[in-house]
Amino acid sequence: MDSSKTLNFEKSKHKPEDLVNTLLDTTVNKIIPLTAKGVSSGSKLFGAAIFKKDTLELVHASTNNEQVSPLLHGETNCIQEFFTQIPKESRPSPKDCVFYATHEPCSLCLSAITWAGFNEFYYLFTYQDSRDEFAIPYDIQILEEVYRVKAPGDTEETLKNRPLYNRDNHFFTSRSVADVVDTLESSKVNEFKQRVKLIKEQYYELSKTYQEGKAKGVDSSAVWA
Repeated sequence: MDSSKTLNFEKSKHKPEDLVNTLLDTTVNKIIPLTAKGVSSGSKLFGAAIFKKDTLELVHASTNNEQVSPLLHGETNCIQEFFTQIPKESRPSPKDCVFYATHEPCSLCLSAITWAGFNEFYYLFTYQDSRDEFAIPYDIQILEEVYRVKAPGDTEETLKNRPLYNRDNHFFTSRSVADVVDTLESSKVNEFKQRVKLIKEQYYELSKTYQEGKAKGVDSSAVWA
């Protein structure tokens, strides 16, 4: 384990290996099957899940549903279903949950996660992955065009290098799965990287289905497809 990359899991208190196992298993067994149906009907390949913080038990998983509304991204749809489909008496408080997004949340979803009260979340693919490998550039574009404001003394270079959002703040802590994997014992790192590679290959196929449907004019409410 690289001690310089050790993360502080002060909220969830779980071993990094257990956390990554849970996130990857859920991606393959719960989220991808939902997303496969979604992309076939014109929705993007983004999914999400919510877990109990103390046990990492899955509470709910969902996927993008832009067939219905351009606001039903994987994360917002998951949050909406969490509050509307799970009875209040059996629904854990968001502060007692870990939130997971297959792709780094866009500005809409960052706000939804925050307003819903989730204070810890993880994501598998970065904004750069969404743009470069899945041909969906809008997460970065909207953050840059709408929220990134040039400060006095900023050059184009310093502005470009500024983080798009604060990953550690008053409301939440966020990390990529790759960040967590980098804290594992070195003997485990390659194993998990190989698992991520296999999952990415599944997402390439989902992306291909989505892009082919878009090219054919499959109906969707999405404005930025």
